[in-house]
Amino acid sequence: MTFTRKNAWNDNGTFNNPDLLWYARGVREMQTRSLDDPTSWWFFAAIHGVYINPATTPPDSLNWADIPGLPNVPITPLPASNLVAEYWNQCQHSTWFFLPWHRGYLYAIENILREIIQNLNGPIDWALPFWNYFGPNDEYKIPPAFTQKKMPDDSPNPLYVTARYGPTTSGDIYVDHSKVSQKCQTSNAYSGIAPDFYGGGETGFQHRGRGAGALEYNPHNGVHGMIGGSTASNMGLMSDPGTASLDPIFYLHHCNIDRMWAAWNNVPKNNPTAPNWLNGPTATANRKFYMPKPDKKKWQFTPDMVGSISQLNYTYQNLSLGVMPLIASKNALRLLKFGLRFDAIKTVNDMELDDKTELIGANSGAISLNTTGARTTVKLDSKGWKTVAKSLSKSSASLFMNSPTVPIIPDEVYLELEGIKGNSDAKTYSVTVNQHFVGHIFLFGVAQASSEGNEHGGQGLNIVFNITKVIDELHLNNVTNLNSLDVLIQPSSPIFENDKCTIERVSVYRKGQM
Repeated sequence: MTFTRKNAWNDNGTFNNPDLLWYARGVREMQTRSLDDPTSWWFFAAIHGVYINPATTPPDSLNWADIPGLPNVPITPLPASNLVAEYWNQCQHSTWFFLPWHRGYLYAIENILREIIQNLNGPIDWALPFWNYFGPNDEYKIPPAFTQKKMPDDSPNPLYVTARYGPTTSGDIYVDHSKVSQKCQTSNAYSGIAPDFYGGGETGFQHRGRGAGALEYNPHNGVHGMIGGSTASNMGLMSDPGTASLDPIFYLHHCNIDRMWAAWNNVPKNNPTAPNWLNGPTATANRKFYMPKPDKKKWQFTPDMVGSISQLNYTYQNLSLGVMPLIASKNALRLLKFGLRFDAIKTVNDMELDDKTELIGANSGAISLNTTGARTTVKLDSKGWKTVAKSLSKSSASLFMNSPTVPIIPDEVYLELEGIKGNSDAKTYSVTVNQHFVGHIFLFGVAQASSEGNEHGGQGLNIVFNITKVIDELHLNNVTNLNSLDVLIQPSSPIFENDKCTIERVSVYRKGQM
């Protein structure tokens, strides 16, 4: 049987939607099982990430024992140490395994829930619903079934969570379309140079790394922080990888991310074919990907086994891309502004530039983002900037002369925020360069990445913005003799006095014909 994952907003997102009603009943049953049971709600949450030992919990993150209100989260009995080593703290972030690992994670819990639902005399064809927060009308809001304290039979609602504060900390839970988008769906390559690749940079097993792919960064990371939110004293469950999967909305969010990947593949766009991706981190002697099956036996999987939903027994009610396909390559659309003839756009593809970067500027040192943000100046290296300016002028001249047949692609320019450290994953900041908006900073995972006990030694996050459009505008306005760029970072979510965020360095890179 092929199971169809359907929209959570069917039947107005209420318990009139049988997918949500049976999801709640399945979750309730999983929550009755003990922490050391591989098919329990709590064990499954710990597979993604777990904060039970205060010594390894980031200082400002919620230890599971301290989570306020519902759900009542157990911290004992602990599983056997071999199960903890195989299963727990396994989620893949900021890595090219982000998408296949989460697909296997969803598939495993869906099979456990389906068996429970069938045993409760529910529908034999039940499948996880997805929350498409980019849908029409009110679908940017959390489905109402998640905000009620009671089920239709007046029993407690297991989908209700206390530590879910929303983007304005008011408890109004929604996704802000002014900050998150489906732009990632126009990406061409699965991996490459941030932020232009879709699925993540090449890594080994990586529970928390530096440099997410386009789909992971926006919308995935942004939605996590918006739904979880924070107060002056607590982060919401969804805001932190160590608590996120305790919230039942987590799986509907990730179901939508999985749907977007399936739609991207359907264009068609291709996943990696490198053995190190197909075979997973075991190809480089790292941990294996394990998930529990309904009978509690282990399922070991690799990306090659889950790279397409056609390999598994489910599909989606909606597999639309979500955005209009580009009428031409991104390079061609860029060069139209420089004078490329419209009838020549088919001569330009997106594979012109080398996948190498060169540092051409940096600010003078670390900056702290207080309640009003910060401003910094990135000083440009004269030789590096001249290379960029020359490439822009050379490209414009070749287009003006209608020569050569294949136009010259000018350099691309990237702004990198290096070593971002902080204590609140829910915070959002806007970034402008020379008064041009370039994107939002989403800090999902920053507390883990900042912790000295983290596997990356507290190096923090790296976030990269493609600022080529800003540089192009400066060039088209004859601003060519640049020696610096003005970078302004401002809060775009509520910031409290005890919120901390620092950036070790703000740098600028070029990518071009090396």
